Amino acid sequence: MKLLWKLVILLPLINSCAGDGLLSRPIFTQEPHDVIFPLGLSKSEIILNCAANGHPSPHYRWKQNGTDIDFTMSYHYRLEGGSLAISSPHTDQDIGMYQCLATNLLGTILSRKAKLQFAYLSYAWTFNDNPLYVQEDNRRFVSQETGNLYIAKVEPSDVGNYTCFITNKEAQRSVQGPPTPLVQRTDGVMGEYEPKIEVRFPETIQAAKDSSVKLECFALGNPVPDISWRRLDGSPLPGKVKYSKSQAILEIPNFQQEDEGFYECIASNLRGRNLAKGQLIFYAPPEWEQKIQNTYLSIYDSLLWECKANGKPNPWYTWLKNGERLNPEERIQIENGTLIITMLNVSDSGVYQCAAENKYQIIYANAELRVLASAPDFSKSPVKKNSFVQVGGDIVIECKPNAFPRAAISWKRGTETLRQSKRIFLLEDGSLKIYNVTRSHAGSYTCIATNQFGTAKNTGSLIVKERTVITVPPSKMDVTVGESIVLPCQVSHDPSIEVVFMWFFNGDVIDLKKGVAHFERIGGESVGDLMIRNIQLNHSGKYLCTVKTTLESLSAVADIIVRGPPGPPEDVKVEDISSTTSQLSWRPGPDNNSPIQIFTIQTRTPFSVGWQAVATVPEILNGKTYNATVVGLSPWVEYEFRVVAGNSIGIGEPSKPSALLRTKASVPVVAPVNINGGGGSRSELVITWESIPEELQNGEGFGYIVMFRPVGLTAWTKEKVASVESSRFVYRNESIIPLSPFEVKVGVYNDEGEGSLSTVTIVYSGEDEPQLAPRGTSVQSFSASEMEVSWNAIAWNRNTGRVLGYEVLYWTDDSKESMIGKIRVSGNITTKNITGLKANTIYFASVRAYNTAGTGPSSPPVNVTTKKSPPSQPPANIAWKLTNSKLCLNWEHVKTMENESEVLGYKILYRQNRQSKTHILETNNTSAELLVPFEEDYLIEIRTVSDGGDGSSSEEIRIPKMSSLSSRGIQVLEPSTHFLSIVIVTFYSFAIQPLIR
Repeated sequence: MKLLWKLVILLPLINSCAGDGLLSRPIFTQEPHDVIFPLGLSKSEIILNCAANGHPSPHYRWKQNGTDIDFTMSYHYRLEGGSLAISSPHTDQDIGMYQCLATNLLGTILSRKAKLQFAYLSYAWTFNDNPLYVQEDNRRFVSQETGNLYIAKVEPSDVGNYTCFITNKEAQRSVQGPPTPLVQRTDGVMGEYEPKIEVRFPETIQAAKDSSVKLECFALGNPVPDISWRRLDGSPLPGKVKYSKSQAILEIPNFQQEDEGFYECIASNLRGRNLAKGQLIFYAPPEWEQKIQNTYLSIYDSLLWECKANGKPNPWYTWLKNGERLNPEERIQIENGTLIITMLNVSDSGVYQCAAENKYQIIYANAELRVLASAPDFSKSPVKKNSFVQVGGDIVIECKPNAFPRAAISWKRGTETLRQSKRIFLLEDGSLKIYNVTRSHAGSYTCIATNQFGTAKNTGSLIVKERTVITVPPSKMDVTVGESIVLPCQVSHDPSIEVVFMWFFNGDVIDLKKGVAHFERIGGESVGDLMIRNIQLNHSGKYLCTVKTTLESLSAVADIIVRGPPGPPEDVKVEDISSTTSQLSWRPGPDNNSPIQIFTIQTRTPFSVGWQAVATVPEILNGKTYNATVVGLSPWVEYEFRVVAGNSIGIGEPSKPSALLRTKASVPVVAPVNINGGGGSRSELVITWESIPEELQNGEGFGYIVMFRPVGLTAWTKEKVASVESSRFVYRNESIIPLSPFEVKVGVYNDEGEGSLSTVTIVYSGEDEPQLAPRGTSVQSFSASEMEVSWNAIAWNRNTGRVLGYEVLYWTDDSKESMIGKIRVSGNITTKNITGLKANTIYFASVRAYNTAGTGPSSPPVNVTTKKSPPSQPPANIAWKLTNSKLCLNWEHVKTMENESEVLGYKILYRQNRQSKTHILETNNTSAELLVPFEEDYLIEIRTVSDGGDGSSSEEIRIPKMSSLSSRGIQVLEPSTHFLSIVIVTFYSFAIQPLIR
C-alpha cells in the first residue's frame, strides 16, 4: 500500500513539471513535400525536410513506403538533423512515399507523407537542318503523351528528314533521335476522306483538385479536319479553358468539382466527322475541416476528441498514440474521427494523431494529452487580495486553485464557516457570491480547497463602499436652433472613489478632449454637465451621460429636439406657363421638427433687383399646399421661380431655382408717359416721350405709334416708330406754321398687335430764331475781375421771333485768346455780372436773343477796361493798445505798385472766434478804435480797399480777454517779428506783450 501511494504522488510531480514548460511534446516546424526530381544528373542529391520543436529535443526516423529506413544498411540515405538526404537517387529503388517520425519522452508524431517522383519528358521535332522546332498548326501536331509527330494532310513541302528531341525539363537537358525521312509516294494521289482520329485522350481520367488537366485530340483527313470540343451533358465549357493553336489540346486549369463530367472531341471536314470522348473524374486529397487541440485533463476525467476532413472520395480515419496505431479497448472508443477515453489515468498521457486518408493522400492532426494529478495549489491563481463592492451591490469572490482532480471548496469569514443563505451562495465553480451587500459584510474571507492529494487555503478581503447615485440627470429638452443649453449630470458618491463622466450622442462617444465643436464639459468632481453652444439641427437625438467608477457604471438618457426653420423645398417644377401666369408644383423639404405653416413663391427676372415675392392663387399657401398658380407676370419675360417655406421658428432656405422660362407674348398694355416736345427748326414738330422698358414690351417687334393733329382739326396723322429704344419723333412739313399748337398722343405695338395710347398733350411746332438784336448795350467795370453788361429788352411778336432769354458774349482784343466767354440768362433779365476776369484788360461784349430755334443777331460790341489789381501788400506794423474795454489799432499806410490800384481805405474784420460771425469796420484812416467785451478774446485782421477790389489781409491778431491780462502780472518780452515792431499795452500800469497767433 505504501508503494502504491508513492507512485500516485510521483505522477502528479512529473505532470506538474510538464505544466511548468520543462517538458513539451514534439511539434513539426517543417514537414516533407512532394518532390519531382530530374533524371540524368551525374552528381545529385535529394533533401526531404523535417524539423520539430519539443523538450527534450526529439529524435527522428523515416519510413519509405511504410517501412522503416535502416540508416546503417542504406549507404545513400543519411539524416541531416531531422531531414532525409538521398544521394545519387535511383528511379526504381527510391521512388515512393516518405514519412518523418519525431519522438521525445512525451511521445511520437508522424509527418505528412511526401511522394518522390522523377521528372517527366517533353517532345519536339525539327525538320531538315532548321534549328527551330516544327510549329504546331491545324495540319501538324506533336503529342506530349506519345511523342509522335502527326501530319493531318501531307503536302509536297513536308518531304524531308525529321528529328525527334526529348527534353528533361527539370534537368534542362535534351537528347535527339536519328533522322526519320518522309518520302512522297509516286504510285498515286490520295483522295479526300473523312477524319480519322489518331490521338485520343483516355476514356477515364482522374483529375486532382486545383490541378491543370490537358486532353489531346488530333485527326488525319483530307481536307484537313477542324477540331472542336463540348461537354456531353449540354452545359457550356468552363470559361477558364484554354486551347492550343490548332485546338488539338483542351486545357482546364484549376480543376474543380464542377468541371467533372464527360468531354467530347469532334473532328470534322467536308467528308464527315469522327468523335472521341472520355470522362474526367474529380478527386481531392483530404483537407482538414476540424483538427484536435492540446488538452489537459484531470485524472479520472473523460477525453472527447473529434477531427473532420474533406476530400473525394471521403477520407477514413485512424488514430495513433506516440506513432503507434490506437485500437479500441475497454476505456477507449474509436468511431471514424471521434476518440473517447474514459476514466483517464496518467498513462494515457502522450502525443496523439488523427490521420485522415483517402486513396490519394494521408494527412495528420497532432495534439498532446496530459493527464494531471496534484493537490490544490493557489500559487498561480490566488484569491483576490482586495475585492470592492458598493452597498446594495452583488459581489463574486473567485476561488480557482489548480487541483487534479478538482478540489472540494468551502469558505470561512474570519473563523466562522460560511453556509448558504438568502444572501450567500456557494457557486458550482467554487466561487462565493454575496447578494445585496451591506457594510456588515466587510472583512476577510478564506477559501479552503481539498482533494485526495491534500488541502490548501487562501484569504482575501472584502471592502464595502457607498453607492454612486445620479442625483440630477439630464432631462428632455425642446430647443430652437442657435440656442445654447446645459444638460445636467450630477452625482453623489463615496469620497474615496473617483468618478469619470462620459457623454454619448446617438450611441457615439463625444470626445471632449479633442475640443469638439459646440460641446463643452462644465462642472467639478461630482458634476459632469454638458454645455452645447449654438445648437444645430443635427444635434437632435439621444444624449447619454455615463458615470463610471471602478465598481460600477451608471447612465441616464435624455432626448433633445432641436427645432429650426424648414429646409429648402425640393423638385420645383413650372408647368403650363401663359403670358401672365404659370403653374408651379414642389415637394416640401424637411420641417426640422416644426411643422411647415406657409410657402412663398419668389421670382427673378433679368430686370428685377434680386428675388421678389409674387401674387398667387390661392393667395395664402399653407404648409399642406404643394402647387399654386403665379399671377401678375409680365408677358415675354424670362422668369426663374423658387419656393421658400416658413414655420413658427422662421423662414428657411429657398429651394433651388427652377429652369429659366419665358412667358408668352401679348399686346403691350403700358402706354408711354411724359409726352412732351416742341422746339426744333421751322416746319418741324418735335415729339418726345419716355421709352417703355424691355420688361413691359410684352413681345417681339415692339415699337411706338405717334399720332398728332393741329388743334381744332379732327383728322389724326399716324406714324410708326419701329426702334425699341426711340423716345423722339420729328415730323417735317413746310406747311407747318411756327409755334402752332398740336394735339399729340403716343401708343405702343408689337407683333401681337397695337396696345394702349397715352392721354392727349399739347405740343407746339418749331419756331424761327429771333430776328431782332438787343439795343442799348453797355458795359461797366466794377473791379479788377468783374464787369457788368446791360441792355434793353426786345419787344417781340410771332413775326420777329419769340425771345426766351439772352446770351452775353465777351472776349478780349488779344489775338492769342481764342476762347470766348458765353453766358445765358432767361426771361426778361437785362443785366449780367461777369466775374473771373483779368485785371487791367480791355474786354468786349455783345448780346443776342435766343429761343428753341437758336440765337438771333448780336448787338454792336461794347468794351471796357478792368481795374488794376488790388494792393498785394497787407497792412504792416500793426500796433494795438487796450485800455479797459477800448481797443486802439494803428498801422502803416500801404504803398501800392504801379500796376496796382490806389488804396482808397481799409477794412477791419473782427470776430470772437473762428466760428462766429465776422464784423467789418471800414475807414479811410490808418487807425481805428473798437469796444471789446471784458471776458472775451477777439480775432482781428486788416485789409486794403481799392478800385480793383480788396487787397491782401494781414495775419490774424488775437486780442486776449481782459481777465487773462490781469492775471499774468508784469511781463516784458522781446517783440515778435510776425506783425508788430512795438506793442504797448496799458492796463493798471502793467506793460504786457500781446499773444500772437
